[in-house]
Amino acid sequence: MASLANIKYAELHCISNFSFLTGASHPEELVREAAKQNYQALAITDECSLAGVVRAHVEAKKHNITLLIGSQFHTQEGLHLIAIAPHRLSYGKLSSVISKARRRCKKGKYSITLSDFQHTLDDSLIIWLPSESQCLQPLSKVPEAIKQFIQQSTGRLWIGIENQWRDHDHHLTIQREHTAFVYSLPTVACGNVYMHSKQRKPLHDVLTATRLNTSIHHSGFSLHSNREGYLRTLLDINQCYHPQQIQASIDIAARCHFSLTELRYEYPKELVPPNYTPQQYLLELVTIGAQQRWPLGVSQSVQQLLDKELRIIEELQYEYYFLTVYDIVQFARSESILCQGRGSAANSAVCFCLFITEVDPDKSTLLFERFISKERDEPPDIDVDFEHERREEVIQFIYRKYGRQRAALTATVISYRLKSAIRDVAKALDFDQSLIDQLLKTIAWWDQKKHLKERFKTLGIDINNPQICHFTYLVNEILGFPRHLSQHVGGFIISSGPLDQLVPIENAAMENRSIVQWDKDDIEALGLMKIDVLALGMLSAIRKSFHYIKTLRGTQWTLATLPAEDAKTYELLQQGDSVGVFQVESRAQMAMLPRLKPACFYDLVIQVAIVRPGPIQGNMVHPFLKRRDGLEAVTYPHEEIKHILERTMGVPIFQEQVIQLAMVAAGFTAGEADRLRRAMASWKKKGQLRQYQQQLHEGLLSKGYTIEFAEQLIEQINGFGEYGFPESHAASFALLVYASAWLKCHEPAAFCCGLLNSQPMGFYTPSQLIQDIRRHSIIINPIDITCSDWDHTLETNKEKLPTNAQPAIRLGLRIVKGLSANGATALLSARNNAPFQSIADLKQRSQLNRKDIEALANSNALSSLSGHRFQARWEAEGIQPSSPLLPSNTQQENFIPLVPPTQGQSTHEDYSSTGLTLGQHPMLLLRNHPAIKGCKTHRDLYDLNNKRFVRIAGIVTGRQRPGSASGVIFITLEDETGNSNIVVWKDLVERRRSIIVQAKLLKVKGIIDRKDSVIHVIAGDVEDLTPLLGNLDTTSRDFH
Repeated sequence: MASLANIKYAELHCISNFSFLTGASHPEELVREAAKQNYQALAITDECSLAGVVRAHVEAKKHNITLLIGSQFHTQEGLHLIAIAPHRLSYGKLSSVISKARRRCKKGKYSITLSDFQHTLDDSLIIWLPSESQCLQPLSKVPEAIKQFIQQSTGRLWIGIENQWRDHDHHLTIQREHTAFVYSLPTVACGNVYMHSKQRKPLHDVLTATRLNTSIHHSGFSLHSNREGYLRTLLDINQCYHPQQIQASIDIAARCHFSLTELRYEYPKELVPPNYTPQQYLLELVTIGAQQRWPLGVSQSVQQLLDKELRIIEELQYEYYFLTVYDIVQFARSESILCQGRGSAANSAVCFCLFITEVDPDKSTLLFERFISKERDEPPDIDVDFEHERREEVIQFIYRKYGRQRAALTATVISYRLKSAIRDVAKALDFDQSLIDQLLKTIAWWDQKKHLKERFKTLGIDINNPQICHFTYLVNEILGFPRHLSQHVGGFIISSGPLDQLVPIENAAMENRSIVQWDKDDIEALGLMKIDVLALGMLSAIRKSFHYIKTLRGTQWTLATLPAEDAKTYELLQQGDSVGVFQVESRAQMAMLPRLKPACFYDLVIQVAIVRPGPIQGNMVHPFLKRRDGLEAVTYPHEEIKHILERTMGVPIFQEQVIQLAMVAAGFTAGEADRLRRAMASWKKKGQLRQYQQQLHEGLLSKGYTIEFAEQLIEQINGFGEYGFPESHAASFALLVYASAWLKCHEPAAFCCGLLNSQPMGFYTPSQLIQDIRRHSIIINPIDITCSDWDHTLETNKEKLPTNAQPAIRLGLRIVKGLSANGATALLSARNNAPFQSIADLKQRSQLNRKDIEALANSNALSSLSGHRFQARWEAEGIQPSSPLLPSNTQQENFIPLVPPTQGQSTHEDYSSTGLTLGQHPMLLLRNHPAIKGCKTHRDLYDLNNKRFVRIAGIVTGRQRPGSASGVIFITLEDETGNSNIVVWKDLVERRRSIIVQAKLLKVKGIIDRKDSVIHVIAGDVEDLTPLLGNLDTTSRDFH
């Protein structure tokens, strides 16, 4: 027997879990195990995919093992082939052929022929895994295409030999070796690996059953018959194959010299006009923009900033990147699509001059090096938000300009989470569906795998039952496994040449979209350029609000021309009156606003950033507030860091400050500080932050800082690892906070109308937005078929509204449930010709179907024609279809007056048909019910003292469980007078879990917690009163 030291082997056929529902191990696990087993090389050969190779590449570099890039295919001619790329050109062809095969089919499928191999994969190394029938087929009956393929692939084609000790493996090996002899082809050892360890076999069975949409019991021969499809030891390999077959694997690996590190990204070149260098063109655009931004001249400080940024951009050769973003933004501006860039690169002076951002560099101290520096080994990352309803126009512009061969969205890997894992594993194990339904009802959105046993206990199920133990084990194993690829929210890769030679492209589920097979982490790992074209609902709402104001008052506002530092706007925010205001509308932000009392733009930057897990867990919030209120002196541990912390009163609030502290106080280089930044971004997942703690500690002490300060800073950095907010992003967001707050303050009707017409978006439902605006004395008129448009509209009785007067809002047809868009279009077209005289006239002229008429009647939109919804339904039912002999307008029945609905019936019907009511609130109707009698309203809370016992009841409209809150849940209860904030501590969450997770109408007994105008109720106990609502349709928006 050969000694272990003399055995050398390369695994050439390895499937990861990026062959979805087929492979049972992550690429990283396969690489680690191959290195542990001392393999010379490992090929990742997923099915018509390179989706997992970057992860394998990153891991292979850590373990110094050679990674081969390949893919397996099943051709239309029935051949099972593996293609491995020996060099960069071959890799490009492999990526291109995967793209072609995928683009021919709908998402998740592919189609490839031998012709593709012959014409495209003409220099790939190919392994053929012939089936038993192909081996037994007489040479005379072998299709000519296969013969031609074999002949043209001579010298780079092998027949793979698999030996997993299955019953038929010995015979199949003999047959394949005979086939190799017939065609004069060499053989090579192939493991047919689909898991890194044999312990993954039960999970592989679950994946197989899920792929087949059945149970393991009914999967039959589709399951692998044993556990040998794993990365076996070299001694096992030596016993399975002939020495020459093992050596062939080494020979193939030796012919492969390609690494993903060879991939080089080239920016689109056509953006630079003839006779210009990229540097000259960018400088010209920035100069022109600077003249427009500062007509009276650029200040010396801004000019120095521009010169510095342009110098760094030139040194790093990022001109094309900025020009590409500029070009996309220019298109949006030319089409009147509101957009806003964010990030340190986006909020630079250069981007301000390119109109990528509206954040004036004079207004914020931004660290340009956070996103662009000489030591940072990756391209910049500029996020640009566009109106969410018009972003598709921007996406299609990019596709038109660069073509689908050069532009595609990055992928998002959709992975198993707890509920999906439970469903698929339970189905595979043939568990009783009713049991699983019960279990899933107990699972909250925040639950993790450690909670699964507790949920079983809640249902009275023995967690020590072997079946339950096996089920729990499999659920834990499958969590985090990739399920399929989806499209990223907006990350684009745009290249100079064919993109599919860099990374495979496939069709997205959405029509007219295509995605690459790599996600944002893969793109970042390889240092490729990504431009984020993101959707933001608030931009849609602001742009619409501006339009309504222009129509109403003749004034055209933009983000740049809104009056700056308006005192009334800040007063509104200081009162926590921020329903609908961007970024500060959550209950936590509303509670912070009266405490922080923002009075200038930079206060808003801090407000956006401070209510985040980073500052909260780093214990930065209370010290900052105390210093701001003058209750604690502003001090600095050392004079050299005063300039870093001065703008936030000596307390680090932003990521940029932490980076600067590491450099100035702990002696980090810019590159080390940037790696610290990345570690902060990924610490929660990968534990990378801890390795910098010792360096920070030692660096701070060596420069004379106290142990207390060192430990405090490390604690704060750990907090940022949970989620700290960059100042650059906060500055961009603060601009939209100010704009939306200004609109809410000065033009509340237009702003609310903009919000309603931009749904779905934001924190609140249309019902909550309308209740809030009515409390601000804005009149809301109901849906009316005679005057409502599709969108909500502003109404006034005067041609020009007085400056201080506000128009009414007329609700639109868009909220009528069940009304088709085509029906609404036909209706509005008919009404433009002449007003409707009756329901029969409406039906005849607009040709609405029964469903559309019923939807309008249910929503009470026909009341101006019929009196009320009951009458409208009756009249609509009496209209018969038109015929040549009896047109519908001649079908007149005797009028039968019906009793109108009660207040309770109207409220119920309003919610069912539109999701909101302008009538009595459900809580007002229930106020005298014995279960609610004695409960205070939201308005009553303001008359109660701190620590007072209280009972309160309301409809649950929101639940929030921040990761920084240690299991605490914040619940919003809505009644006829407003929204109350309920704090539910962790122990009560555990005791009353099902009520807290599922209740729609909740009664709370608790204690008032009051700080100035901020009021919370600390829940002591809760009671589910949902049955009192009957089948009233209410919704809760639940957030992490």
